Amino acid sequence: MARHLITSAIPYINGIKHLGNLVGSQLPADLYARYLRARGHEVMFLCATDEHGTPAELAAAKAGKPVADYCAEMHGVQKALSDGFRLSFDHFGRSSSQRNHRLTQHFAGKLAEAGLIEEVTEKQVYSNADGRFLPDRYIEGTCPNCGYDKARGDQCENCTKQLDPTDLINPRSAISGSTDLEVRETRHLYLRQSKMRDTLQKWIDSKTDWPVLTTSIAKKWLNDGDGLQDRGITRDLDWGVPVKKGDAPWPGMEGKVFYVWFDAPIEYIACAAEWADARGLDEAAWRRWWRTDEGADDVRYTQFMGKDNVPFHTLSFPATIMGSGEPWKLVDFIKSFNYLNYDGGQFSTSQGRGVFMDQALSILPADYWRWWLLSHAPENSDSEFTWENFQASVNKDLADVLGNFVSRVTKFCRSKFGEAVPEGGETGAQETALIAELSTRLAAYNAHMGAIDIRKAAAELRAIWVAGNEYLQAAAPWSVIKTDPDRAAAQVRLSLNLIRVYAILSRPFIPDAAAAMMAAMGCDDWGWPDDLPGALAHLAPGHAFSVPEVTFRKITDEERASWQVQFSGQRG
Repeated sequence: MARHLITSAIPYINGIKHLGNLVGSQLPADLYARYLRARGHEVMFLCATDEHGTPAELAAAKAGKPVADYCAEMHGVQKALSDGFRLSFDHFGRSSSQRNHRLTQHFAGKLAEAGLIEEVTEKQVYSNADGRFLPDRYIEGTCPNCGYDKARGDQCENCTKQLDPTDLINPRSAISGSTDLEVRETRHLYLRQSKMRDTLQKWIDSKTDWPVLTTSIAKKWLNDGDGLQDRGITRDLDWGVPVKKGDAPWPGMEGKVFYVWFDAPIEYIACAAEWADARGLDEAAWRRWWRTDEGADDVRYTQFMGKDNVPFHTLSFPATIMGSGEPWKLVDFIKSFNYLNYDGGQFSTSQGRGVFMDQALSILPADYWRWWLLSHAPENSDSEFTWENFQASVNKDLADVLGNFVSRVTKFCRSKFGEAVPEGGETGAQETALIAELSTRLAAYNAHMGAIDIRKAAAELRAIWVAGNEYLQAAAPWSVIKTDPDRAAAQVRLSLNLIRVYAILSRPFIPDAAAAMMAAMGCDDWGWPDDLPGALAHLAPGHAFSVPEVTFRKITDEERASWQVQFSGQRG
């Protein structure tokens, strides 16, 4: 048994995420965690909400709520949705936790001791009406490039041009709308990432098994242009982790907080501490996952994220950990994803274009979405959600292949032998050939899951389902029973056992359907079928089963057309 630490990129607190966000980190991480647990490994699967920074303050102001209350409320919403999608986190934490406050301040202190933090004077926009410095996103105005009148101080959402606040025409505060703005000097802390460049380069070069997408992005940031740049780690904001050196004040940094990009990845570690706190466990319980001097040297750490998060996880967060000089666990493997696009365009949170997590669960159970998203995961290139493809995948893969097999076998057995595994008969050449094919495919499935090749694993799982259907069609127990009831009984007995095997193998992808199949077989033994012949004889003659409800229903053309219209525009 191995020990696996798994984290998925933590979602930002403002609003409900769309399916592209889900498949870019949390869902594939859950698949991998479930698979490893099923194989008997010890797993710690962590995620949290990312709660600091400008967008949280703006979203709270828009909602008319104190930012702490808003974040607490939205954490509850996101936790409920993750539960709805059956994401099996060991802990779903919060970056605003006191654990993360203390750890962030601890790392900052260690980095300062190592000479990796520098104080820099810079110029920022100050709002006299609001009595505060305004981060770039707090400033709105007219874009000088396209004329869009709600461009932000960092970028125009309309034409995507990168901007500085001073580029805007008629700039105003996004908080109060005031135009009484001026440029003032302020001091901030910078992480001297440039000093870590060679160390990071050597570390990344050693990761020869990482996906090309991951390493290519990391190396681009390391080597393009002027190379890895020093980066500000503080902001003039009210909401966030107060700037301290460990427990000590940081002179000149009073009233400032750490920048969200700095504290958010540290929450991965803090989340484990929150997990221990929630269970009344001691410090050693979580440190064995994160400190190589306290047991984490035998942990394999895998991160899941969209490609936009790769620079922070390959450069900035490792620079923080390495720069501290302490024996913290570094990531072993980063599984990064391209983007999932929506029906000829892009998902848009602001425009409400596409399917969001709450909407998805309101129209179909989680397994329908889990199967499509994972079997179409954007691993090697961007992929696209279309309603036609979704309907075809659900109807063919889930209803016609898996659901059909379960329904035909259980209903036929009930009608001819009753609701118990039938006795009599021996397996023959057809069954031997099926077991040989399934053994080969199971080995491939295990290999793909172990390598986190998600689409290949899904294709192999579907092929395992298809093999059962093809066997059943060729064996034709409904015909054989007329002349050789014992032979038909043997065929049905193996097929009922195959339903249990399908439940076990399918559980990482479609956990609810797997649980329903296992319950219908009157069994709760989820042991992995390494011994496939033994697994296909696990349910003995006389073992009671039941005929389940429809495992998967088909999506009608009318539903598909209706949903295509419903999710094409502005959310209500």
